[in-house]
Amino acid sequence: MRVSRIVPAALVLLAASPLAVWAQEEGASGGGGIFNINAGLSLWTIVVFLGLLFILGKFAWRPILDAVEAREEGIQGALDEAARQHAEAEKLLAEQRKELADARRQASELLSQGKAAGEKVRKEIEEKAREEAQGIVDRAREEIGRERDAALDTLRKESVDLALAAASRLLQERLDQPKDRALIERYLEDLPDSEGARA
Repeated sequence: MRVSRIVPAALVLLAASPLAVWAQEEGASGGGGIFNINAGLSLWTIVVFLGLLFILGKFAWRPILDAVEAREEGIQGALDEAARQHAEAEKLLAEQRKELADARRQASELLSQGKAAGEKVRKEIEEKAREEAQGIVDRAREEIGRERDAALDTLRKESVDLALAAASRLLQERLDQPKDRALIERYLEDLPDSEGARA
């Protein structure tokens, strides 16, 4: 393809150069100058040059041009492969950025879920501790109430015994304990009711 362009251009250049120089020599006066042209030598030079062009075109230029074209195709293939790999790398980079953003979003969601779960557990623990504390306070009140009732019962019994002892000293005789005890217990039981009625 390139050889077909080079050969005619070279032939035109060779044909035009000796004719221009020859025309200049004929027009100039005087004998042999630097540019004195020998027609036979010029003809043989052109024949040898054309033969060389033919031989080079047949045996050298085609392999050289094939090698140059193969190298050009190889370079173009390498450039195409580099462009493809670059596009693939850009695509992978975009995917990695997307996955990284997704991972960050998931981590943020997990962190907020963890905080919410921690807050929920903290509230549950506080509520459970509050309920247990209230249960302890209620049990302590019940225990205090039982102990108070037991102390009041013991105090009543001792008061009855003291009243009986005081009454028997006063009367200087032994009273019938079961009857007297019942009488005094009824009196003591009525005593807080009558004081409450007065108030």
